[in-house]
Amino acid sequence: MLKSSLMTTQTKYQMVIGLEVHAQLKTETKLFCSCSTKFGAKPNQNTCPICMGYPGVLPVLNKKVVEFATKAGLALNCKIDPNCKFDRKQYFYPDLPKGYQISQFDKPICSNGKLKIFDKDIGIVRIHIEEDAGKLVHNSDNSADRLHGSDYSLVDLNRAGTPLIEIVSAPDIRSGEEAVAYVKELRKILMALDVCDGNMQEGSLRCDINISLNKAGEEYGTRAEIKNVNSFRSITRAIEYEFKRQSQLLDSGEKIVQETRLFEENSGKTFSMRSKEDSHDYRYFPEPDLVPLNIDLDFITKTKEELPELPSQKRLRYVAEFSISEEAATIISDDFALAALFEGTIILGADSVKVANWLTGSVSAYLNANETSINETKLTAENLNEMINLIQDGTISDNIAKTSIINTLLEKGGSTITIVEKEGLAQIADPAKIEAIITDIIKANPTQAEQFKQGNIKIKGFFVGQVMKITQGKAAPQLVNDCLDKLLS
Repeated sequence: MLKSSLMTTQTKYQMVIGLEVHAQLKTETKLFCSCSTKFGAKPNQNTCPICMGYPGVLPVLNKKVVEFATKAGLALNCKIDPNCKFDRKQYFYPDLPKGYQISQFDKPICSNGKLKIFDKDIGIVRIHIEEDAGKLVHNSDNSADRLHGSDYSLVDLNRAGTPLIEIVSAPDIRSGEEAVAYVKELRKILMALDVCDGNMQEGSLRCDINISLNKAGEEYGTRAEIKNVNSFRSITRAIEYEFKRQSQLLDSGEKIVQETRLFEENSGKTFSMRSKEDSHDYRYFPEPDLVPLNIDLDFITKTKEELPELPSQKRLRYVAEFSISEEAATIISDDFALAALFEGTIILGADSVKVANWLTGSVSAYLNANETSINETKLTAENLNEMINLIQDGTISDNIAKTSIINTLLEKGGSTITIVEKEGLAQIADPAKIEAIITDIIKANPTQAEQFKQGNIKIKGFFVGQVMKITQGKAAPQLVNDCLDKLLS
């Protein structure tokens, strides 16, 4: 009964989702001052009178921010406005020291873009530049402090003034799966451009989810906004919960309230935070301390020409040029460093399919298991190419490479041939030695030998296993098979 009810609700309402993704830009200094943007400093260490909002101070625009925002806009097929401006967005929050935020309102730097996911274009309404707020540090979870009646919050302004771009999508997304795919692709693009590090755990990339429900053919419903969701799993869970919450309200005849909500990770629920403001509530007006921004058209043209190859373009090229699978091309192109290693190994002469198999197989498994990146390992194009060549010429077996070499290269680096010689890992490729070992095994296992002769071909695997056990996996596999066929027959 519950399943039937849920299916009815799912088909009754359509989700309409728009995302506002805030990406922290990888500049060394803040948007309007020379304070460091480095993450992890002691509270209020990276601050000055400008980013702390002292009276009488004047902002000075960081030119790198304009360059990074232009790059992002061009990569997302946006129109760049060469005559944009900054505005004051008025609102009070304890970690917003000026009592307003410098942002962009009616003339953003980028507009009318698109991003393709699942063969579907998601519209990008605008990308605008703005400064980040600070951070509130609460102690309300400290039971000792609660017992003494001393709950309090502290303000850390290290993040205040950090440059952001806010990427606002059109309400074109219809599921949690599409929302996650959109944010993932957006993150890949920003990282490929080297304008954002994409670290969601540190808040470098976070997402506001606007979601409403309606019936087919009806106007969009009233939307609720879920603020600051910072993981792919949380995006999915927040959307699923909000769909369920709004569906139940509509089914019972209640109205959806336009509001801002927070997603609580432990419970998987959203909670009301405040009523949702409209643009007029912020009393936008042009920032009087900054002149309008005039971007040279030659600069826009040059920036477009210098854009790097984007992940989607790289994926298509890898499949067409290197004949690898779409799945392998996606895994490799999603990681800039892994892609560089892939191409670097191929340049040295290694077979592209074999390189792809190693990178998406054993190497990716190691990276995932150790929660590390390829940049933090010792694997290079040179030693990976050498290992693949040694497999190809029969010096080592594929199995030996997997069990005894690849992890050593990842952890310690060095020459593959040196490792093989030092550890005695070279394949046994002498037919006389293999035949002598097999002859002894057959003598020791006459019953299994007789079963093979009587047609039990599967028993051959037993003999292969025995040979590999005795040789510690060093026997050349094809030679073992050939010798077994000869001696068992």
